[in-house]
Amino acid sequence: MKQKISKKSTALAAKSLSARAVAAQYLLQVLDKGQSLSTLLAEKNPALKEQDLPLLQEICFGVCRVLPRLEQIIQHLVDKPLKGKTRLVHCLLLVGLYQLLYLRTPDHAVVDEMVKAARSLKLDSFKGLVNGVLRRFLREQESILAKVDKHWQTLHPEWLVHKLKKAYPNWREIVEANNQRPPMWLRVNPQHSNVNEYLTLLQEADIEAASADHPQAIRLEQAKNVAQLPHFAEGWLTVQDLHAQWSGLLLEPQNGELILDACAAPGGKTTHILELAPQAKVAALDVEPHRLKRVEENLARMGQNALVICGDASQPDQWFAQIQQQFGESAVQFDRILLDAPCSATGVIRRHPDIKWLRKESDIAPLVALQKAILTALWQRLKPNGVLLYATCSLLPEENSQQISDFLQQYPEAELMPLPFPEQEQVGHQFFPQENRGDGFYYVKLRKKGT
Repeated sequence: MKQKISKKSTALAAKSLSARAVAAQYLLQVLDKGQSLSTLLAEKNPALKEQDLPLLQEICFGVCRVLPRLEQIIQHLVDKPLKGKTRLVHCLLLVGLYQLLYLRTPDHAVVDEMVKAARSLKLDSFKGLVNGVLRRFLREQESILAKVDKHWQTLHPEWLVHKLKKAYPNWREIVEANNQRPPMWLRVNPQHSNVNEYLTLLQEADIEAASADHPQAIRLEQAKNVAQLPHFAEGWLTVQDLHAQWSGLLLEPQNGELILDACAAPGGKTTHILELAPQAKVAALDVEPHRLKRVEENLARMGQNALVICGDASQPDQWFAQIQQQFGESAVQFDRILLDAPCSATGVIRRHPDIKWLRKESDIAPLVALQKAILTALWQRLKPNGVLLYATCSLLPEENSQQISDFLQQYPEAELMPLPFPEQEQVGHQFFPQENRGDGFYYVKLRKKGT
């Protein structure tokens, strides 16, 4: 009996992987297969112990943040590029180098753990290579880094740097901000509390935080698990970036209005609308059914109700009947529409650093075309004198101010509404990522002139 138990436990142990081994697997999926890191991390991995998840996240996000620097170091250490089936070994080296450079783990422990990771990934024949490369880096670290760090590195793909240079005089500040870790922002639900009251609750829980120039926003000095935040489960607050929190306020929803939140997942904007106008008739639309589960979960946690629809925002004829079925035949057009358009996500790179390596320059034109199609289709479903708030988490003018300038020329009944921000020399308002501030977001508010 003892022998059988021993064999079973050995089999189970063989299936488990360290955070370092899983990180190498995930990085291979991101860099070679174009998989989203956030999606990979959101999926429960049976080979990983739950307590190892923070280290896994730190390594994966960290490697994506400084990838070009690590790649250059490997070029100095490996004679021939590791391609094809050996790409997983390359990713193991990325993981090992990141730990040696950016984490406080003792050097000998990092090397030993990376050799163990190679063994657990059935890369026994490469254990010597992993061990040798990492030890050589430790011996020659000073001279290698002197060569690698001789010039300032953007840690961004060249095509994106070129676009930022062309668009903004402050492009270096944007690049530097993109390479920082993002702060954790909370949005306080005014149905339960306010910023000052909730800051007191956080203080009582020994959580350092500060308010901002937004009536619902709080910034934590250090990121926390939501389970540690007072009354999170009861819907007192939502985790949402500072600049993303402006969407609800700028939309100015009113009770009794028919409101569409287009491209609504994961539901932060939908719940914000219902915080500000609990009696509004809100429809939350998204094209991806698995992401709508998050919308439903957030609505349930907040104790709110909205019509959740799976549909293509550029094809309202396919789903508008559900609006009328829920809200009545008189629901012909929307009073307000919040369009958080699909975009390059170049404004949230510090929160999702894998975007730098997943997004391609060739992606931008199709995204611009999709935004135009959605904007045009939803504009037809807006009432006269209705309001449409167009938003993206992009920094690229072709997705933002240029997109809207073209739209205004095509639709003379569309007029710009003022925004409560300092004026800029462009249509709408562009937020840039900033330390201890929000991410990169763009907003423009349009009214359809009455006929």
